[in-house]
Amino acid sequence: MTVVGPFGLSVQDRDLTRDVQAGMDAVEAALIEAVKSDVPFITVTASHLIEAGGKRFRPLLVMLSAQFGDPNAPGIVPAAVVVELTHLATLYHDDVMDEAPVRRGAPSANSRWDNSVAILTGDFLFSRASQVLSELGPDAVRIQSDAFERLVTGQILETAGPRPEDDPLRHYLDVLAGKTGSLIAVSCRFGAMMAGAEPEVVDLLTQYGERIGTAFQLADDVLDIASDGHESGKTPGTDLREGVPTLPVLLLRQMPADPADPEDTRLRELLDTDLAADDEAHAEALRLLRRHPALERARRETLRYAEEAAALLTALPDCPAKTALQELCDSVAIRTM
Repeated sequence: MTVVGPFGLSVQDRDLTRDVQAGMDAVEAALIEAVKSDVPFITVTASHLIEAGGKRFRPLLVMLSAQFGDPNAPGIVPAAVVVELTHLATLYHDDVMDEAPVRRGAPSANSRWDNSVAILTGDFLFSRASQVLSELGPDAVRIQSDAFERLVTGQILETAGPRPEDDPLRHYLDVLAGKTGSLIAVSCRFGAMMAGAEPEVVDLLTQYGERIGTAFQLADDVLDIASDGHESGKTPGTDLREGVPTLPVLLLRQMPADPADPEDTRLRELLDTDLAADDEAHAEALRLLRRHPALERARRETLRYAEEAAALLTALPDCPAKTALQELCDSVAIRTM
């Protein structure tokens, strides 16, 4: 069994392993070339997150989706580079907005240099993604521009927060669909489209990408509460400490309070305080939320998105790539246990 890509995805088919790994290696080399500049300092800043590593989840989905057509078609690797450069650019901007000191185990660009350098480097990566994209034709440009609009809209919605008349949970899911689902959906779409897959296959894989992207983000919400930190890669309860309303907390707030349950009452009180300022209160809130029915509801909601993604795969022709995509759905369940 050969492991290829993030989340422990394993591929048992030798030919698929070879094709996917060759594609991922080509993407890595192309990313390094794409961020080179005549200005040495820009090359350093633009290479910063590439050198820090990462899951390369989006390029992996491009490669797997391309298996439903000609996986050696010339547009596949450039399309994977486009989606990964776009993703990397958003990380530079996100770290500025979040004042994040670390990204992928290394100092973030904004902490290593400053906010202006980080923002401009993100802009530089967007420009390089556009250059690569321009060679893929007008349809690809239109698809990517639509996805980019959704991505930015999701970020704006998150920054602005829900309006008084909005359902906070619906607002949150809309944010995830824009910020995460849009680019992952395009990854699947580009892979299948560039490989010349049938239009109905392209459409199914696009829908799959939208749902699996949301499922993995929701799984991160569950992991932030339920894990010991090894799986999520960050300190448990980080979102809770920072007051970020993720799926378990949003579901809890939708549930009626139980005055007969002192733990439910206490947890709601804690969630209305500044947990960043009190380590003991944060630890207590984390402990209570792990035992609250809202966490199990969050698991079920996450699995629902994964099951919807898996159901879309049933109409696709059987092949090793289909099995690998199914395994990604299964891994959501494993991550949320």
